[in-house]
Amino acid sequence: MLTGLALVMTACGPPRRATIVVGSKNFTEQLILGEMLAQILAARTPLHVERRFYLGGTFICQQAMLAGRINTYVEYTGTALTAILKQPPRHNPKVVYQIVKKEYASRFHLDVLPPLGFNNTFVLVIRGQDARRDHIRTISQAVPYATHWRPGFGYEFMERADGYQGLVKTYGLKFGAPPRIMDLGLLYRALISRQVDIVAGNSTDGLLSKLDVVALKDNKHYFPPYQAVPIVREQTVREHPEVAQAIDALAGKITNQEMRRLNYEVDGLHRSAGEVARRFLEAQHLIP
Repeated sequence: MLTGLALVMTACGPPRRATIVVGSKNFTEQLILGEMLAQILAARTPLHVERRFYLGGTFICQQAMLAGRINTYVEYTGTALTAILKQPPRHNPKVVYQIVKKEYASRFHLDVLPPLGFNNTFVLVIRGQDARRDHIRTISQAVPYATHWRPGFGYEFMERADGYQGLVKTYGLKFGAPPRIMDLGLLYRALISRQVDIVAGNSTDGLLSKLDVVALKDNKHYFPPYQAVPIVREQTVREHPEVAQAIDALAGKITNQEMRRLNYEVDGLHRSAGEVARRFLEAQHLIP
């Protein structure tokens, strides 16, 4: 009798809210952006929001989207163009965005929303002392010295079509040792402590403006634009159009300088990604 009553009460209870799962890759900027998506969705929609962060690299996030394990995450247009769509790098940001938007919709049924405002391109980084001593400001100027350098790169940079192989071919780079594959969070520490002499970072890394390092200019324009864009499953947008509407409020709101500052708050000041994201959203009047 009691069991029957419990079943009746459960059946008559309030309907369970639909759930939106937000994903992210496994580095600081992605955690901040994932928190921004999660918090703005929680504030602007009636949906239940779950976080599924630290998913690894691009391909894991893409597979999670296609399998329906996550509903949205932030990708970068240059990464989508070269790593996922297997197309050659292009240098016009608008052209790259339109290609990615069209191909993601037709091939994967994924909706690419408007850019968030910043371009997080790859950068080769050396110690400031070395740059000043040898007057190195561009990748081409670094080529004669690279034969004595020990490089440190992330796994994805080594594997991607827009990464290591194309870079060394474009510039004729030859290093003094094979690249050391490292976790992204350890690259700058290894550079400063002289375990390696050159690393591949990102232009919005917070530590770039705080450490004595120099990001070398890509004078041959090898790296394509990497505009940050939210990706949402088309099925999710059809069933919950408020998801795209909420995320669209972030379009154009984050500059390169602002993203670098936010990254430093987590990496340098050791604040949580959730707190940093919340303060930004509140300052932009995007959440109450």
